[in-house]
Amino acid sequence: MFEVVKPGLTTTIQDLGRTGYQQYGVVVSGAMDAFALQVGNILVGNKRDEAGIEVVIMGPTLRVLADHVIAICGADLSPKLDGESIPMWKSLVVKAGQTLTFGKPVNGGYTYITVAGGIDTPLIMGSKATYTKAEIGGIEGRSLQKGDKIAFGKPSSMVKAGIGLPIRQIPDYRSGRKIRVILGPDHDAFSGESVERFLSEHYKLTSQSDRMGSRLEGPSLSLLRGADIISDAIFPGTIQVPANGQPIILLADRQTTGGYTRIATVITVDLPYVAQMLPGNELAFEAISVEKAQRLYVEQELLLQTLSVAAGTF
Repeated sequence: MFEVVKPGLTTTIQDLGRTGYQQYGVVVSGAMDAFALQVGNILVGNKRDEAGIEVVIMGPTLRVLADHVIAICGADLSPKLDGESIPMWKSLVVKAGQTLTFGKPVNGGYTYITVAGGIDTPLIMGSKATYTKAEIGGIEGRSLQKGDKIAFGKPSSMVKAGIGLPIRQIPDYRSGRKIRVILGPDHDAFSGESVERFLSEHYKLTSQSDRMGSRLEGPSLSLLRGADIISDAIFPGTIQVPANGQPIILLADRQTTGGYTRIATVITVDLPYVAQMLPGNELAFEAISVEKAQRLYVEQELLLQTLSVAAGTF
């Protein structure tokens, strides 16, 4: 178990989300960086969709109450165990009485603590994910608070420390990268000049961004007709453009439908790079084909499956 000594900025329990209920208006929620959470679970012998602890920018202080195997994957928030730096993207043993802390954000904003056996919290509509606006999932549907005790499930007999993601596969969350997108479904609602601007200029993440979406600031995008459409389905990475011409990239806590024009959608493998951006970070967009996006997704899936085999969790 962990005991929360300090809760950090916004620390919640998250898995891969609450799927199958969007037709009832229930948002998916789940981890902002699904790749990091899945890798973390594999490294500690869990199924890839098990819940972990999502840490945002300013991490918590957690007291270890029992010997266990954990992994920390995602943004580098300078994790330490009893004041000593510990490796990321690699499973390690923590001992009862030790204290896990975090420091300065170095690269990205969201990191995940995964524990062998997973987090022992109730399933709500098939998921442990915390959605604070509806107060469901996790621990009482809220962020962690001082004094909370986080129970672990039963670990796999295969779990062991020292398993890590190869260095060349560790994501680099630094600002300024090209984010690959598939244009549409409403890109024809924009002038050709605006689409070209969207794909050639840089945008900056604003401080109004949250788990629902990343609000960008940059060259305005002009519409040939109004910004409103009949409410339609939206997906992880959907890029909406309201009347002010500034794009919004929808993320984990996005609504189930939207009424703004959709110029493009961020491909699945690049979505973690958007989620990991901090206010003031910059990005640019690059259009690719559906077929290439699918190939990149298959490559990532093969990586996760290969890691699962190496860790004995496949």
